[in-house]
Amino acid sequence: MPVTDPLSDMLTRIRNANIAKHGKVDIPASKMKISVAKILKDEGYIKNFKLIKDRKHGILRIYLKYDELDQGVITGLRRMSRPGRRLYVQKKDIPLILNGMGIAVLSTSKGVLADREARKANVGGELLCSIW
Repeated sequence: MPVTDPLSDMLTRIRNANIAKHGKVDIPASKMKISVAKILKDEGYIKNFKLIKDRKHGILRIYLKYDELDQGVITGLRRMSRPGRRLYVQKKDIPLILNGMGIAVLSTSKGVLADREARKANVGGELLCSIW
């Protein structure tokens, strides 16, 4: 079944697996999703991810992370820019998510970056999603 917004589908699958306390979630792979998964791993929101080859595009397997009390490290995900309404920000307008406790993921001219990296690289771009 074709999906009109693949990144939103990825975030929804992660959110649902996190609520259901699953250890891993499988998502159809794409370059954008792999970049977002890499940011989630670097920022400490997931344990790891793995790309599994198949006959089509591949499967991105994300291993979710939980704390000692079995609560998900990811407490919220929100898709900011949507296919019907793209949201672009300049470097000075990149939002702080929960006063810096969360991250915003941007698609910039230098690739997909977390908000801190985008500020450091002095670039703006499309505000894809926020995670806290």
